[in-house]
Amino acid sequence: MQKDSQRIRGTTKLIEQSARQLRQQLTPAEAHLWRALSRRQLAGLKFRSQHPVGRFIVDFYCPSCKLVIEVDGDVHTQQQAYDQARTEQLQAFGYQVLRFTNKAVLNSLPTVLEEIIKVAEAKSNHP
Repeated sequence: MQKDSQRIRGTTKLIEQSARQLRQQLTPAEAHLWRALSRRQLAGLKFRSQHPVGRFIVDFYCPSCKLVIEVDGDVHTQQQAYDQARTEQLQAFGYQVLRFTNKAVLNSLPTVLEEIIKVAEAKSNHP
């Protein structure tokens, strides 16, 4: 039985252990965004970092509006295909997925945060 009703079935203890390890190894862009999202600093929303959602570990997750935020580094074609398939699977379970590049997070954080707030508010108003 899952402890968190927001998770997709399929989360295993190994995935949860991996998530705990990843929380200690955030990329510079992830750490930069986490400083803005943690402790309900962004519009009072609660976010989780490196959170298990089924068989995936998402970079950031807001349970109140089922919002997943991914920070993408430099990607090649194979990675883009994987990310797209993963996004589609998460969306099929009712999660909204926002993707930002490392560059956007590091160089345009206010714009990134505005987009997150806009989507979170829209999601909260239209479940």
